[in-house]
Amino acid sequence: MTKKLNHKNIKTLGQLKETGYESKSIKDELRDNLLEKIANGEETFHGIWGYENSVIPELERAILSRHNINLLGLRGQAKTRLARLMVELLDEWIPMVEGSEIHDDPFQPMSRFAKELIKEKGDETPIRWIHRDERFYEKLATPDVTVADLIGDVDPIKAANLKLSYADDRVIHFGMIPRANRCIFVINELPDLQARIQVALFNILQEGDIQIRGFKLRLPLDLQFVFTANPEDYTNRGSIVTPLKDRIGSQILTHYPDSIEIAKRITKQEAQFDKRQANSIYVPEMAMDVLEQISFEARKSEYVDAKSGVSARMSITAFENLLSTAERRALKSGDEKTTIRLSDFMGVIPSITGKIELVYEGEQEGAGSVAEMLVEDSIKSLFADYFPKIDKLERKDSETPYDDLIAWFFDGDGFEVLDEDSDEEYRQKLDSVRPLNHLLQEYQPEIAKEDSYFMKEFLLWGLVSYKKLSKYRFTQGYQFKDLYGSYIRGL
Repeated sequence: MTKKLNHKNIKTLGQLKETGYESKSIKDELRDNLLEKIANGEETFHGIWGYENSVIPELERAILSRHNINLLGLRGQAKTRLARLMVELLDEWIPMVEGSEIHDDPFQPMSRFAKELIKEKGDETPIRWIHRDERFYEKLATPDVTVADLIGDVDPIKAANLKLSYADDRVIHFGMIPRANRCIFVINELPDLQARIQVALFNILQEGDIQIRGFKLRLPLDLQFVFTANPEDYTNRGSIVTPLKDRIGSQILTHYPDSIEIAKRITKQEAQFDKRQANSIYVPEMAMDVLEQISFEARKSEYVDAKSGVSARMSITAFENLLSTAERRALKSGDEKTTIRLSDFMGVIPSITGKIELVYEGEQEGAGSVAEMLVEDSIKSLFADYFPKIDKLERKDSETPYDDLIAWFFDGDGFEVLDEDSDEEYRQKLDSVRPLNHLLQEYQPEIAKEDSYFMKEFLLWGLVSYKKLSKYRFTQGYQFKDLYGSYIRGL
């Protein structure tokens, strides 16, 4: 990193010269600081999980190559987060000419204002230090963005106030890109930018300069560009024009988490919940597995548009809703502490319906029905990891480990789990199903007691998903019954 200076004591250009400070381009800044972090074995992009062997090495190579970068991926793949974390690779403080609109480097001034100030005051030119957190600019590309917004335009009000003609470059109002000189500039959803606006970026990316309204004004801007784009946009709303793609040094593909473990880590890191929820609600690890599996099921579901993707935000908001469902239930039943139940998962349906784009068949089923299917599919997918597999085709007279449990429901009237059962009532109901206890002892003998009730309910839901039992949702909760017994007894 650049030699650390006591910037509080350096307030003029002359004092800066005495320190031997050497300015460098932002791309060199990022490169030098990244090299130092890698050499010291430091983490470069903190809080990003699942990209350690894919995206991050590619991003580091792009920075070392001094490239402008395009992060290409579906929604909810931490593209903007990665861009924001690049700020940590900048020098903590850099000097600029005080009063400059475009962060003029005191040793390499570009604007007319900075050049005239240094010519007038020399070593007494005042210096301002800017922190790296101030050196991040972000713009969401929308169809209404203009060249004037990004590059700049003639300001008639400034011309009138200063009594200048339009031929004077002091009447220029700089756009967002010149004002982001010596900074990281992010354009999100690049394909949404109109093609004629994308063309305006050609010179900036290749030669690093800008032209405004025919002025003979050459500003060799010093910028690190990061673009983000969704491949869906290439077909639905717009595209990145080919010459612009050609000028972006590295295009890096992002992806969704490869495993449930990584997905759980992301969700726990990003979810917003307060201390009361953390202290009063116990979340079985199995519940987190089911929660994350919902996203994995959605990404391969025939009802969900795969091109649109399923954002990691779905799991995060679903987890928040799951905690709130349990918290509300505990308050209504008078329990100070509670444990997440599988029946609480109906509280996450609103988090799913707003986060998935359905294909035609999904629209016919309805968003709510598809969300419930995804919950049941996630239970079905995980079932074989904990209990003996149930074959789709099996002989009718063959014995299975679940015969006693199914017979218990056949002989009785089933039982109900109400949404607002207290924890004591909930446990008593599940304990009353004796075969559940035997199955847990045989196949999950080491399970912790606080997790056992979730596992019992999971077993019941799993048998429903394999059509060994039936489940009915009514206003106050769920009713579990055998599949055919009640019908046969009626006959």
